[in-house]
Amino acid sequence: MTELRGKNAFVTGGTRGIGAAIAQKMAEEGANVAFTYYKSQDEAQAIVQEIEAKGVKGLAIPADAMRAENVVQAIQKAVSVFGAIDILINSAGIFELKSITESTLEDYERTESVNVKAVFAATMEAVKSMPGGGRIITIGSVNADLMPFPGCSLYAMSKAAVKMMTQSWARDLGDRKITANVIQPGPINTDMNPADGPFGEALTAMTAIKRYGKSEEVAELAAFLASPKASNITGSAINIDGGMTI
Repeated sequence: MTELRGKNAFVTGGTRGIGAAIAQKMAEEGANVAFTYYKSQDEAQAIVQEIEAKGVKGLAIPADAMRAENVVQAIQKAVSVFGAIDILINSAGIFELKSITESTLEDYERTESVNVKAVFAATMEAVKSMPGGGRIITIGSVNADLMPFPGCSLYAMSKAAVKMMTQSWARDLGDRKITANVIQPGPINTDMNPADGPFGEALTAMTAIKRYGKSEEVAELAAFLASPKASNITGSAINIDGGMTI
């Protein structure tokens, strides 16, 4: 399929889990794809090769999401290479599991920097050159609305923040026909929260369909929201959680 042929997509955190699946799906749909990575240049370049094998351009940009200026510079680099960014996917994130009695201000600042400030910085910079009809897609979490376990206050705080920021951007940018939506996954089988991990059995039991989701399923939803078919969907927070929140 080529729903996004000729578009330029930018994915933060494009080498792991959901971000990696979205980067690949954007390329499959015909978009040129720039993405950020934090650690392995070899891994990032391997993904670039996979993207370019689909007949589009790929670009891997090192960036530390703890530093908002790195994120801004990454957006600027992508714009200098591809031109304007048509589709921004805010996917990079971290998860801190600590109760309020164990948490420190450093834990708070780290979570806020990566999960909130970096999202704001990427979007702020991307919309400077984003054409009319552009797309902003933020990967949130059902934890913005639901708290099934203790110790998730930092993560939940950050995901509630990006939910409301993204919905606010739908109002800010509506006159330019730019849509802004939040995808809120439930349990997805990634290295951050594996289905065979310590929470796997309990989280699976909370879903209606009794299984973890797949990164590729989230990527399919992201591709739809990025497509012309979703031009009337904006300001939405869409759960993809196997019925966990019903």
